[in-house]
Amino acid sequence: MFSDFKLMDERPIYVQLKDYVQDMIVKGHLLEHQKLPSTRELSKLLAVSRNTVLNAYAELELDGIIYAVKGKGHFIGKVTTLKTSSIEIDWKQRLNETTLLADEIDLIRQDIHWKKGMISFTSIAPEEKLFDVENFKRAFLTRMSIEGDIVLNYGYAKGYKPLIDHLLSYMEMKGVDISNKDILITNGFTEGLDILLTSLAKKSGRVLCENPTHHAALKLFRLHGLDIHGIDMQDDGIDMEQVEKTLADKDFDFAYLIPSYHNPTGIVTSSEKRSAIFQLFSKYQIPIVEDGFNEELRYSSSHLAPLIAFSGTGNNIVYIGSFSKILFPGLRVGWILADKELIDSLESMKRARTIHTSTLDQAVLYQYLQDGYFEKYLKKARFVYKKKYELARQACMQYIPFSRITGDGGLHLFIELEEAVDARLLLEKCYDKGVVFYPGDVFYTNGRGSNTFRLGFSRLADDDIVRGIQIIGDTLKNVMRS
Repeated sequence: MFSDFKLMDERPIYVQLKDYVQDMIVKGHLLEHQKLPSTRELSKLLAVSRNTVLNAYAELELDGIIYAVKGKGHFIGKVTTLKTSSIEIDWKQRLNETTLLADEIDLIRQDIHWKKGMISFTSIAPEEKLFDVENFKRAFLTRMSIEGDIVLNYGYAKGYKPLIDHLLSYMEMKGVDISNKDILITNGFTEGLDILLTSLAKKSGRVLCENPTHHAALKLFRLHGLDIHGIDMQDDGIDMEQVEKTLADKDFDFAYLIPSYHNPTGIVTSSEKRSAIFQLFSKYQIPIVEDGFNEELRYSSSHLAPLIAFSGTGNNIVYIGSFSKILFPGLRVGWILADKELIDSLESMKRARTIHTSTLDQAVLYQYLQDGYFEKYLKKARFVYKKKYELARQACMQYIPFSRITGDGGLHLFIELEEAVDARLLLEKCYDKGVVFYPGDVFYTNGRGSNTFRLGFSRLADDDIVRGIQIIGDTLKNVMRS
């Protein structure tokens, strides 16, 4: 007995020993009132210090798991084990329709599984090696020293006020009139959109969006029972002629648009088209939900004001922002910028659902932004990602026989092949050669896109970008010949 005790992790040894003894008691290996080895005996047997055993026994005694008898040692306390007949419930039969739909459209579960050594173009998350860990540590220590007792407690549903104020100024610098507007902090973009969809009344039950579009948004629209109308993308943004015809024909509850580094096409909507979008949707009194996806990752073009900047003091645009694709996705901090009255209502919904976003995460992010670290990090990130972007685009031009390629910046490119080519068949064959990418059909609103795929290059080394794209191109040429 005790011979199988092994140190498994970096936790304090006395905690591991305590858990080990407790596990033996629960499993019935140590019986009620059985005497435990003395602290000296056990420390010698396990080759640990006697203080380690003393601390472990003290914790077990404090929890009432063992007891001490003066002059005799430590004994196992009263152990109650309940043995009941096994009950099997068919949980699938107890799931509601929304959960079954979420399971059906869960892309992560449907993905071809990545294996070690593969070249994966599936991710558009930031490169971990770029993370500004040292300055993040400084921001953490600074904020903890200022108000550690506050940020470790419950926070406010609306969010951490210093961060809200900073983000309001940040959006104002983008040309947004923040009068009569406010911010709600969320757990990233997805929660922000979900809270908004939960809060808005369904009138027509229809949403207008670009086609293709962000698959996470499509999932939420479907889970909320919305009828999705996708409009084709042109090289400078959504097809306005199609939009005008659609708005004249049908009513919509709102539109969902990604004007900058659109996911998945990477297209940046032109300034002229942004103005036209605002004017047209204002004419039909249809609100716009603007996704500020990757807005910071411009590599050469001048700044383009977000759609919400065109609204002036108006309130018909709801902006959902996040730093997840450029800074630290693990923080899960996003925000909704919208009309003050709307934010008041969304705050109540947020409080009812998740109480609040981690105050600690918000406070450290605020300190990081306030100390000017973000601007320095962004400059470095743009330099690295621009190089990867140009390399990936050049490799695609050289090796892949596409019919169309889009992507004006950001962390990905979108490839359209000849109509007869099945991108999923191409993916299967590339998988066998150690390369994977994201099939484009998951981004479409109407079942199209079987001949498209998205290439995310942010987390790949330069050599792997070129080699992976060459493998895709060579495999594609073989598929087209067969």
